[in-house]
Amino acid sequence: MIRIQLQFCLLLGALVSHAAFVSADDSEVGFRIENSTVVISVAGEPVVSYVYKDRTIPRPFFAHLKAPGGIQVSRNHPPVAGQDAVDHDTMHPGIWLAFGDLNGEDFWRNKAKIVHEQFSDSPVASTSKCSFAVCNVYVGSDGNPICQEECRLTFAVRPSGYLLLWDSTFSSKDEFYFGDQEEMGLGIRVATPISVERGGTMVDSKGRRNGQQIWGKLAEWCDYSGVVNGQRVGMTIMCHPKNFRPSWMHARDYGFIAANPFGWNAFGKGEPSKVVVKPG
Repeated sequence: MIRIQLQFCLLLGALVSHAAFVSADDSEVGFRIENSTVVISVAGEPVVSYVYKDRTIPRPFFAHLKAPGGIQVSRNHPPVAGQDAVDHDTMHPGIWLAFGDLNGEDFWRNKAKIVHEQFSDSPVASTSKCSFAVCNVYVGSDGNPICQEECRLTFAVRPSGYLLLWDSTFSSKDEFYFGDQEEMGLGIRVATPISVERGGTMVDSKGRRNGQQIWGKLAEWCDYSGVVNGQRVGMTIMCHPKNFRPSWMHARDYGFIAANPFGWNAFGKGEPSKVVVKPG
């Protein structure tokens, strides 16, 4: 077996009183499975949906993410005309992992499929978290599998928000590679009202702000937040320090960030990168 591993954390945050998290009853985490979706709830209220099979998007994704207090921090899926920016409607559902060039195939723009094969660990909920693992197969446009992804996901309640831990391991019996594009890695699309274009703010681990300063720069984390109904809410991507390479931030003021460890030439850093995963 050959493999490469990627790990990320995402914090769905809100500036709220910590008293909201004191009582275990108030933060009880649960889930239900319906229509090929794992709906995770806190205190009985849905806060995030993991969609593993969808009619319009041929890859798994998270949608309808809410911060503590119930304010939605991801863009509506599908976007609502007149309320949301409606660009990339089938590519930016909320949170997703995809690659514009994996063995020459384009999984980002939905030209190839990421197929949910099974739950390798069924969803389990406790007082403060819900976790599960899935096995996904990356299938090329010719119908042949390229590699397999073992993805472990954990949603946890924390004093400062909700934490999503994402750990994906890729393997295959054959050699495969990750190419060089902007559109690679873990992406988020924030709710339209907190986009920079609507008055929101991006800031990264180096203190840079918004797309002009952050785009194409290496960062340990990048936060996207804004004010909705008088409350500052948002999402933060944090890259695991043990990933094989740091991530560049593909950051856009219209409401999008991707943490991308594969781009090189795409961000103006030199010759095109080709990360070949060889046997052993």
